[in-house]
Amino acid sequence: MFFVVFLLFSILIFRLGIVQIVQGEDYQRKIERTEDVTVNASVPRGKIFDRNGQIIVDNVPQNAITYTRKKGASQEEMRETAEKLAKLIDKETDQVTERDKKDFWIMKNAEEVKQKITPQEWEKYKENEISEKELYQMQLDRITEKDLSSLTNNELEVLAIYREFTSGYAMTPQVVKNKNVTEEEYAVVSENLASLPGVNTTTDWDRAYAYDKTLKSVLGNISSSREGLPKEMVDFYLSRDYSRNDRVGKSYIEYQYEEVLRGQKTKVKNITDKSGNILDSEVVRKGRRGDDLILTIDMDLQQAVEKIIEDELGQAKRQGGHPLLDRVFVTVMDPNTGEILALAGKKYEVKDGKALMADFALGNMTTSYTMGSVVKGATVLTGYMTGAIRPGETLVDEPLKFAGTPQKSSWFNRGGALRISDQYALMRSSNVYMFKTAMKIGNAKYRPNAALKIDPEALPTMRRYFSQFGLGVRTGIDLPNEQIGFQGEMTQPGLALDFSIGQFDTYTPLQLAQYVSTIANGGYRMKPHIVKEIRQPAAKTGKIGPVVEEIKPEVLNRLDATPGQIKQVQEGFRMVMSGSQGTAKKYFAGASYSPAGKTGTAEGVYDGPKREQYLKNGQQLPMTWNINLVGYAPYDHPEVAFAVVVPWAYQSGGSSASINNIVGRKVLDKYFELKEQKAKEETSDVIVEKDIYSKDSKEEEESVEEE
Repeated sequence: MFFVVFLLFSILIFRLGIVQIVQGEDYQRKIERTEDVTVNASVPRGKIFDRNGQIIVDNVPQNAITYTRKKGASQEEMRETAEKLAKLIDKETDQVTERDKKDFWIMKNAEEVKQKITPQEWEKYKENEISEKELYQMQLDRITEKDLSSLTNNELEVLAIYREFTSGYAMTPQVVKNKNVTEEEYAVVSENLASLPGVNTTTDWDRAYAYDKTLKSVLGNISSSREGLPKEMVDFYLSRDYSRNDRVGKSYIEYQYEEVLRGQKTKVKNITDKSGNILDSEVVRKGRRGDDLILTIDMDLQQAVEKIIEDELGQAKRQGGHPLLDRVFVTVMDPNTGEILALAGKKYEVKDGKALMADFALGNMTTSYTMGSVVKGATVLTGYMTGAIRPGETLVDEPLKFAGTPQKSSWFNRGGALRISDQYALMRSSNVYMFKTAMKIGNAKYRPNAALKIDPEALPTMRRYFSQFGLGVRTGIDLPNEQIGFQGEMTQPGLALDFSIGQFDTYTPLQLAQYVSTIANGGYRMKPHIVKEIRQPAAKTGKIGPVVEEIKPEVLNRLDATPGQIKQVQEGFRMVMSGSQGTAKKYFAGASYSPAGKTGTAEGVYDGPKREQYLKNGQQLPMTWNINLVGYAPYDHPEVAFAVVVPWAYQSGGSSASINNIVGRKVLDKYFELKEQKAKEETSDVIVEKDIYSKDSKEEEESVEEE
C-alpha cells in the first residue's frame, strides 16, 4: 500500500512539473488571452437648412443611459444588473408587452412554472416526444392573468430595463433611457458604474424641428434606437456597415438622403477577456456627424404660403363652403432651375370638436386630381406640334352635337357661333376650340347630330405629347413615392375630347407646376428638386460648412415646339390674367409683376376620403368641382412659377368658387414682397460692410504712417 501511494504521488508530482514548467507559459497565455472586438458608435445626423441658411432640422443633445452586453452574459446577470439600475432611475413600462411579462414571470418563478406541466407531459419531454420549444410554449399558454397581476410595479420597471438589455446585440451599446433623464439620475448612475456591469452614461441626440408642423411630412422621420433598422431593409443596411439598432431615415428627405445625413461612425475597439468582460476601450476612428442639407425651400415664403392657405381654406369653411372641401395645395418653383421654393398643403380636420389645419405638403406629389382647363396650354401646343393647327389659326366656337351624347359647348357660348383665335381660346377658356383641336389630331370631321368618327390613336398621341410637359409622368423630384396620376380607361375614342380640356386623366399639383414652368421658360422641362446643396458640418455652431456638392439644374427634355409656337401660348396665358376678357383678370388686374397663367375647373364624381362613407350608407357619390390655377411672373422673363389646386371646392357656385384665384394672387404678391424686402436687407448689409471696411482701412493707413 505504501509503495502504491508513493507511486501515485510520484506520478502526480511529475504531471504537475510538466504542467507548470514545460507547459506553464502556454497556459498562462491562455489565461491572459484577450479578444479585440470592434464596434461602431452612432453619431448625430446632418442638419437641414433652408436656402437662406435658416435651420429647419437640428440635433439636440440629451443625457442617456446605455448598456453594452458582454459575450456570454447570462439572463441572471442581466436581471441582477437591471434590478440594481431600477433602484436608481425611473423607467416607463408602456412598451412592455404581455409576452415580455410572461417571459419575465417564468424567469422569476422557476418552481411555479414547473407545476404548469403535468407529470405525463414531463415524461413525454424526457422521452423527446415534446420538444423544449413546445414545452416552453405550453408554459407560456398556461400563465394566467392572476399570475401576471402578481408582478409589482417595481418588477415591471425591472422588466422594462431588462427588455432594453436583451434587445441589443453583444458588444453594441443599447440605449436604456434617453428621454427625460434627470441630472440626478445621470449623476447617481455615473457614481455607481462599478457595480453596474455594462451600464454607462453618455450623451445621445434627438431631432429638433424649428418650425413645428411646417414641411414636417416632407422632411420625413427617423427610426428610434428601439426600432432600429426597418425589418424590410435590414440586409440592405447591414451590408453598408449599419448596426441593427441604428437610427435611419424612414421617409422622404430623411430617407432619400440617408447616405448623406448618416455621417461617419465612431469606431471603437473593445478589449475583452475570455469571459467577455470589457477590459479596455480604444477609439480606432473618430466619428463625424452627417453632412448638412441646404434645401431649395425659402422658409419665409413657405410659412407665408401656408398662412395664406389656412386663412382662405378656414374662411371658406366658416362661410358655408362645401362640406367636402378639405384641402388646398400650392407648389412654387423656379421655372429656370427646377428649385422648389415652397411646397405647401393643408388639410382641414375636425378632432374632438376642434377644427385643425394639418400639414399635407406631401399631397403635392402623392395625390392627383382632374385639373380641368389649366392644361389647355398643353392642348394648343400639342395641336401645333402634331400639325393639326397652326399659331393664330381661328376656329368656330359653337355648341357641338354628337349622336347619343349631351351637347358640348364653351361656358361663354351656349348657343351661337363665334370665330375665335387660339389666344382668345386660352384667354376665355374655350372648350370647343380644344375639342376641335383634338378632332383635328384624330382626323375627325364634325357633322351635327352624327356619330363622332375619330382615330383611336388620337388620345395616346395627345398623352405622349402631354408627357413632354411632365403631365402623366414622374417629374423626377428627389423624393420617394412620387405618384404619376391615373389614366382614364379609353372605352371610346371620343374621350379624347374630354382629355383635351383636362376632364379625363388626373395629375398631381407638382406635375402642374412643372408643366407651367416648361411653358414659362421657353419649352425646357426642368427636373424639380428640393435639395440645393450638400455641405460639410461647420466647425462653429450656427454656421454653415463648405460645399460638398451643388445640385445643378437638369433639363429632362425640350418640347418639340418652335420658339414662336411657345410664345403664342405665352401670350395667351398673359391675356388670361390681363386681357380684356381674361378669366383671371378680376383677381390679377393691376399686378405690377406682369403675371401670366391659366385657370381651370373640372367637374367629376367625388373621390375623396369620405367616398367609402357614401357607399356604405347606400348614397350616390356627389358631383363636385375642382378649381385650379397655374401661373408665372413676370410674363417676359419668368422667375417664379406656381400651381394652386383646390379639390372638391363646390358643387354649384358658392363662397369657395374663387379660392384658387385668391390664393394664387396672394402667393405671387407675397413672393415679390419678400423679394423686395430681402433686396433692401442685402443693400443695408453691403452699406454696413463698406463703412466697416472704410474705418478699418483708415486705421491701417494711420498705423502705417506711424511706423
